[in-house]
Formats: sequence, C-alpha cells, structure tokens
Amino acid sequence: MTDFHGKTALVLGGSRGIGASIVRRLAADGAKVTFTYAGSREAAEQVAAETGSTAVRTDSADRDAVIARVRDSGPLDILVINSGIAIFGDALEQDADAIDRLFQINVQTPYHAAVEAARQMPDGGRIIVIGSVNGDRMPIPGMASYAVSKSALQGLARGLARDFGPRGITINVVQPGPIDTDANPQDGPMKDLMHSFMAIKRHGRPEEVAGMVAWLAGPEAGFVTGAMHTIDGAFGA
Repeated sequence: MTDFHGKTALVLGGSRGIGASIVRRLAADGAKVTFTYAGSREAAEQVAAETGSTAVRTDSADRDAVIARVRDSGPLDILVINSGIAIFGDALEQDADAIDRLFQINVQTPYHAAVEAARQMPDGGRIIVIGSVNGDRMPIPGMASYAVSKSALQGLARGLARDFGPRGITINVVQPGPIDTDANPQDGPMKDLMHSFMAIKRHGRPEEVAGMVAWLAGPEAGFVTGAMHTIDGAFGA
C-alpha cells in the first residue's frame, strides 16, 4: 500500500466501476479524496459513506463546471480523470450531437481539468487519465468515435508532460482492456469475442486498475510521465 496521508485527491467520475475502485484505493491509502458523479447519486453516496470521501455532483460534459470544480478543490496532490462515455454503432448513422458530447467528456474535459489542476498543484503533483487499450487497437466495428477519443489522450499526456515537467508534475494515461464493471460485465454478451483476443482470458478487476493508478500517484513513479500504461491481459498485444 502507498502512504497518501496528507495528500489531497480529486477523482472525476468516481461513483461506479473503475472510478469507485480508485476512490476506495486512494482513501484506503490515506488520501483525502473528493470525487464527482453525474447521474449515480445513490451509488456515489454509498462510496462516500464507505470510504469517508466526499461526493460532489459535476457534469463532465460541462466544461465550465469541471474547471470550477477543479479550481475550487484547491491545490491538489493527485488528480485522476476517469469520467468517460462510449457510443456504439455505425458511424454513418450516429447522431452528431451525441458524438460531440462524447468528445467533450472524453477529450476536452481531461484537457481542461489537467490544465486547471496544474495552476495550483504543488511541485511533484500527479495527474492520471483513464484511457483505453482501444486508443491503441480497435478490432471491432462501431466504436470509431470512442477510439478517436482514447487515442487523443495519448497526445494530451505527451504534450502536457513537457509543459508540466519542469515542476516535477507527472501526467500519465492508464489504458485498461476489458474490465469487469456494470458497463462491461465479465459474463456479458461480448465476453467470448473479447477473451479471444487476450492472453489472459478473463476480464480484469477494477481494483487491479486502481492499483496501477496508486503506483503512478506514489513516490516511486516520480520519473514516469508522458507515458501509456496498458493493463489489458494482452488484448492489444
């Protein structure tokens, strides 16, 4: 376990799945954690009660609301940007407004949140963005917009690593493969297809992703920045 006592963390999108596991891990390791949620109020309240963290409603599709939330959180030692959505289907038939909203949540919000956090973040701070192995590999049709958004995070991390590096602030992307959550359950209809691409033929666990996040947020990762960290059972190998 990493010692985060005395550290302040904000997790954007922390009420369910991977985000909730990240909140639980950071809080268990001693951090003072605030996390955002949009529609899952009951789940957010449960995570907050379990962990002693603070849940605040913030729409990750609202740029100004996200910037205000980060700014009002004060100097953060750790920012984790987990909020994201996916849209599936034929690119020729998808609604343009829905795709724009996906890009707002998956690309623009991480950029603005990271930049705003860096304004007050102390030297040596940590910014971690949850991407996807689909930023590297998209083996099935119908997910082009999602793949675009997750690939964009790679450029975000590489570029901001240069901007923030002189202050020792690191920024990294964690790229999960199939993870057992409500959105992508271990026993879901895509299980056999996804496992066919993998060397370890199971879904990952949210706490495994949280463990990688905790390492990147800790002192041992002070020289790691602008990098992609894939945790996918070799889905993308």
